[in-house]
Amino acid sequence: MAKTGYDYAPSSKALPPVVGEGEFVFSVTGLDHGHIFGQTNGLLDAGATLKYVYDADSAKVEDFLQRFPQATPASSLEQILEDEETQLVASASIPCDRGPLGIQVMQAGKHYFTDKSPFTTLEQLAEAREVCAATGKRYMVYYSERLHNESSMKATELIEEGAIGKVLHVTNLAPHRMSREARPDWFFEKEKFGGILTDIGSHQFEQFLTFAGATDGVVNSARVANFTAPEFPGFEDFGEASITLDTGASCYCRLDWLTPDGLRTWGDGRVFIVGTEGTIEIRKYIILARQEPANKIFLVNKEGEQEIDCDGTTGFPFFNEMILDLINGTEKAMTQAHIFKAAELSMQAQKVADAG
Repeated sequence: MAKTGYDYAPSSKALPPVVGEGEFVFSVTGLDHGHIFGQTNGLLDAGATLKYVYDADSAKVEDFLQRFPQATPASSLEQILEDEETQLVASASIPCDRGPLGIQVMQAGKHYFTDKSPFTTLEQLAEAREVCAATGKRYMVYYSERLHNESSMKATELIEEGAIGKVLHVTNLAPHRMSREARPDWFFEKEKFGGILTDIGSHQFEQFLTFAGATDGVVNSARVANFTAPEFPGFEDFGEASITLDTGASCYCRLDWLTPDGLRTWGDGRVFIVGTEGTIEIRKYIILARQEPANKIFLVNKEGEQEIDCDGTTGFPFFNEMILDLINGTEKAMTQAHIFKAAELSMQAQKVADAG
């Protein structure tokens, strides 16, 4: 069980790969966040072939090679960008660098797959939209709190099947453990991580749009604070936001870096979804004070009450679907508009909070 979200890197063989060796090749750069291991696991599980890895920090490259020895160290980013076989570049660089790197990758004729948050400013988003349109390349984002969590993926399926009717409200609680001793300096510098609503919040806004079947929304209110780390004046350990979506659904999220050390995992993530015909509670990572696995859904509708154990039920279809989308020019995994809108709404919420 991962003690920090940084270490969260699931892998699943529940779904068969969609490509064979060499049919879809990716390379990796920007090893600043541990989510790169989850991104790589997902691509490999779907059958993709890992070619190059590059980072200016050789120690990070060595750590990556310990986990993925099939990768070849590249001498520079340019070697990856100029490689004709590489179709996708995956990265988990410092958040403020993710947007500019994505521009480079797409202009080099390759698809881009970045860790969240994909941007730290609305200006970066605007440029990415322009370059996507000009190059025809995709800017994919690892919204792992839904895409790499089977209970969240199962909830997505149930809602699409009409299990709770039309979604009216979503509450998303996303506590995280700070683990300050293990964090790099940039983690505490707001101009580099973009603010807590931009960073962790991008996960939550992506879930709001998905669960409610929405394409846009309006931020009603937002707040951020630094309650526990005065030595880092630019840091934010707490954030909350309220939004109304274009479907009429209302949503609320609370984010924090306040998970107590006594919790067995990095955060007691929960989602509560209210529909016209039922409710869903998602317990993503832990059932408090019980040894049984989490990754559960509690569903109530006209059929009765259900506790659904989601381990091994869905796998992680996003990665399979993303690879096929990038090969075929389709948008089954996630539309580009959805990807960008989730990031936009989270940054708009951050802007509201920053304005007080």
